[in-house]
Amino acid sequence: MEKLNDKWLRLVGVPLVAILGNFIFYLPENNGNNISVWKGLFFSLIECVSFWEVSRLGIILARKRYPQLTQTKYRILYIFSWYVLSTIIMRIGITYLYDVTLFWGYPISARSYWINLLVPFLFTVPIAAIYEGKYLYKQWWATYYEAEQLKKENLQSQLDSLKSQINPHFLFNSLSTLSSLVSEDPKRAERFIEELSSVYRYVLHTNESSLTTLENELHFIEAYVHLLQTRFGKGIDVHIEVDEAYYSFQLPPLTLQLLVENTVKHNAVTPSKPLLIRIFTDEVNNLHVLNTLRKKTNLVPSSQTGLKNIARKFQLLKQPDILVKQTGDCFQVTIPLIPSSVQPSPASYENTAY
Repeated sequence: MEKLNDKWLRLVGVPLVAILGNFIFYLPENNGNNISVWKGLFFSLIECVSFWEVSRLGIILARKRYPQLTQTKYRILYIFSWYVLSTIIMRIGITYLYDVTLFWGYPISARSYWINLLVPFLFTVPIAAIYEGKYLYKQWWATYYEAEQLKKENLQSQLDSLKSQINPHFLFNSLSTLSSLVSEDPKRAERFIEELSSVYRYVLHTNESSLTTLENELHFIEAYVHLLQTRFGKGIDVHIEVDEAYYSFQLPPLTLQLLVENTVKHNAVTPSKPLLIRIFTDEVNNLHVLNTLRKKTNLVPSSQTGLKNIARKFQLLKQPDILVKQTGDCFQVTIPLIPSSVQPSPASYENTAY
């Protein structure tokens, strides 16, 4: 159990209670019986120290027996019982001793017994509240801090897990594209490898961060689209219409890559009917990725892992949900952009050496 740290409370509280108690409740009677003010204060101080230490012992025992935040009501009940019993025993005992010895030069009346019994409660209740309030606050803060740390660790763990799902997925699809291109056009395959190495270098850099700027992501997606157009030629038509005012806004790395990749994966791509992809922003800090919808005839049912990963990232980052809308001829995903006040880890595509 943590040591009871109440040094200043005792140094200030004990004299203050002794002085206030003596002047408010006993000074008139002491003056009427010609008892010195200093004598009254001295013995009030001795009584206050004794009573405070006994009460403090009850607090220590209560915390030792019921230390947890969930045991607060039992701890308070223990302290309350201790205070009542100790007050009755000590005050009645001291008053009786004064009475039988005529310590103050006169017998103690029944009224004085009641006053001596009830007066301590006027001070012990606020003092007990101070002790318990400080203890509860420390417990609450410790619990809150531990919960936040656990939440952050869990968040980082889940983000890392999501990244590990995305990167191998990206590499696998890129290699599949390269495999089909090698036999068709070796020179274009060589150019594709160069572009792929540049793009994957960015993937490795962003793997260390939870957020990146929209500007970085747009530079990356331009290179990624070039890879796709290396293979599909005029079969893919990409339009990027992003207001530069949003370049400093943020989003999870590779978000655009996943969305564009899914578009190509699930739709027919032919020069006669190009696949149109639009990437644009609106006035309420959203990024939209829209594509024409022409599903492949031999398409394997999708598990929507990519969309689920993106949605999960925004949930972990405590951001609004992404929106998915599908009509008869188009598919659209709306992503909330994150203000730049949430600082990302550095991962700049422009500074990446090719």
